[in-house]
Amino acid sequence: MEAAPSTAAVMERERLTAELAFAEAAAAKASSAVRRSRSMTVVKIRRRLPDFARSVNLKYVRLGLRSGCIPALSSWVPLALAPPLLAAAAYSLVGMDKLYSLDLLTCAAWLGAAVLLLTVYFLKRPRPVYLVDFACYQPGDEHSISKDGFLEMTESTGFFNAEALEFQTKITKRSGLGDRTYLPPGIQARPPRLSMAEARAEAETVMFGCLDALFAATGIDPRRDVRVLVVNCSLFNPTPSLASMVVHRYKMREDVKSFNLGGMGCSAGLIAVDLARDMLQANPGCYAVVVSTENITLNWYFGNDRSMLLSNCIFRMGGAAVLLSNRRADAGRAKYRLLHTVRTHKGAADESYGCVYQREDGAGRVGVSLARELMAVAGDALKTNITTLGPLVLPLSEQLKFLRSLVLRCVLRSRGGGTGAARPYIPDFRRAFEHFCVHAGGRAVLEEVQRSLGLGDADMEPSRCTLHRFGNTSSSSLWYELAYAEAKGRVRRGHRVWQIGFGSGFKCNSAVWRALRDVPPVPADSTGGGSNCNPWVDSIQGYPPKAYI
Repeated sequence: MEAAPSTAAVMERERLTAELAFAEAAAAKASSAVRRSRSMTVVKIRRRLPDFARSVNLKYVRLGLRSGCIPALSSWVPLALAPPLLAAAAYSLVGMDKLYSLDLLTCAAWLGAAVLLLTVYFLKRPRPVYLVDFACYQPGDEHSISKDGFLEMTESTGFFNAEALEFQTKITKRSGLGDRTYLPPGIQARPPRLSMAEARAEAETVMFGCLDALFAATGIDPRRDVRVLVVNCSLFNPTPSLASMVVHRYKMREDVKSFNLGGMGCSAGLIAVDLARDMLQANPGCYAVVVSTENITLNWYFGNDRSMLLSNCIFRMGGAAVLLSNRRADAGRAKYRLLHTVRTHKGAADESYGCVYQREDGAGRVGVSLARELMAVAGDALKTNITTLGPLVLPLSEQLKFLRSLVLRCVLRSRGGGTGAARPYIPDFRRAFEHFCVHAGGRAVLEEVQRSLGLGDADMEPSRCTLHRFGNTSSSSLWYELAYAEAKGRVRRGHRVWQIGFGSGFKCNSAVWRALRDVPPVPADSTGGGSNCNPWVDSIQGYPPKAYI
């Protein structure tokens, strides 16, 4: 008797599949069986990321060196040249036998040059950017929904055929989501309430919820202190903008520099951080607030195209607010300092641009479709991003091992030999970071990133637990993951955090932080509420779960 297929094998076949339907006018008189076979094509999305060890593009290594090391060296050149100039000025003054005017002029010239270089250094050096605190939105119990409740809700809408319901059932049961994720009331209502008013209510509830907690915890007065505001939400962009909604709610100052980022996918949170950092470099002594969220109410898919149904099964309600500062006075109370941001955009290639695409299905219903090249495109973007990031963060020993493997390959290639025995060395990023926050885009994505980067289960615990507890909250998921590490009391002074996100376009972005102080764990008897910014206060004791399914 043949054995039943394993769960892993079933997931390999069925977890990420897409169904593309198209009409054929020429088949109008054909039999129903023939018409069905011609009007439906099943396309598999390849789960495996490409093998990073097979190809390493050195131009991205040079890009990392040029973007990180060379600017740092150039900013230190004036400081390095100032001491010799000061020594020359002292020698010309002290070492002269007689007080000649020429010697005094020489001393003044050397001294003036040194002062000029020191002035240039202090003006050119980048200002440190501190993360004072952040807050993640935790919806109320009235928004909670279990997997069985989600499937019952989906069936009760009456919009989905039997095949679509079966597909969503398989995806939901193997998604890695738990039984306590959240959906907005407009989606859970029967029939669903899909309106601009409901979408605005969801956006206000999420954004104002985390902002209220952030301002209460930090003591910041949004009317006076916030000079830079960046809000990102990909699929909901009303007029006035979400940024204007925040400005109006908190009565922010008239000269606040506000930005509203739309359509940039799940990695937009790190793009917003990068933009806020640039604004802080240009505006000394001020605060910047970054709000990352996604809106579900008007972007729920009610069709039967499988390539668009996956988002229904994994996306959930959530958001986060981050307070950044370049004020020296905040160095003592801030949690982290921003070290690096690396942004990779592969949108110039057709397959990258179209692999995550919002479009209409055959019935005119709008949804976000996933192409079969998704995992390959994500792997290529990830490889480019980490190749650029490596020279900035890896210890010298890892970089020397990588360089040695490349030299060995070049020697073997020049001699006409094979390079299979001298594959490029993939650095161990666990020597560069203590905490990994990988965007919780789905169970398959997390498994493949773990395999490709050689990470352990403990490294992926924050991402998997976030997916289980809150689902895919888009760009804010990285902050739920960092909040998990804080709630467990694992963040210590000097620890380095790597946040990495993927988004449509296709983009892969990274941010590197260094902890400035120990972050205490969430108390075991904490019940949440008040101004507590951590969304794990009422559930951290139950994580990690024994099983994620």
